[in-house]
Amino acid sequence: MLIGELAEQAGTSTRMLRYYEAHGLVRPERTANGYRCYDEAELRVVREIRGLLAVGLGLDDIRPFVACLRAGNPSGDACPDSVAVLRRKLAEVDDYIDQLGAVRRQLQTQLAHAITVRPR
Repeated sequence: MLIGELAEQAGTSTRMLRYYEAHGLVRPERTANGYRCYDEAELRVVREIRGLLAVGLGLDDIRPFVACLRAGNPSGDACPDSVAVLRRKLAEVDDYIDQLGAVRRQLQTQLAHAITVRPR
C-alpha cells in the first residue's frame, strides 16, 4: 500500500509516517519510481506506535516494541526490553500520582484553613 493508504488505515497523517520513518521506526519499501510502499507488517508497527504514543511513551521508549514486532512476536510488549520500558513508565506514573496526591492534600489543607478563618 502507498503512504496515503497506510495513513488512512492507521488513522494518522502521511507527515507523521515520514516522521516515524526519519526516526527509524517505520521502514517502507520503495517502488521503481521512488514511492513509499508498505506491507501489513508496517501497518501493525504504525498502530503499535500510535497506541504507545497515546499512553505517553516517547519515540525512544517505543523502539523496543517495534523491534519486538519485527522479530515476529504477536505483540510489541512480548519482549523483555519492552517489559522493562513498561515497568519504568509505570513507576514514573506512580511517582506523578504520589506528587499529585501531596499537592491535593496541601490544597485541601489550605482550603480548610481558608474556610475556617474567613474574614468578616
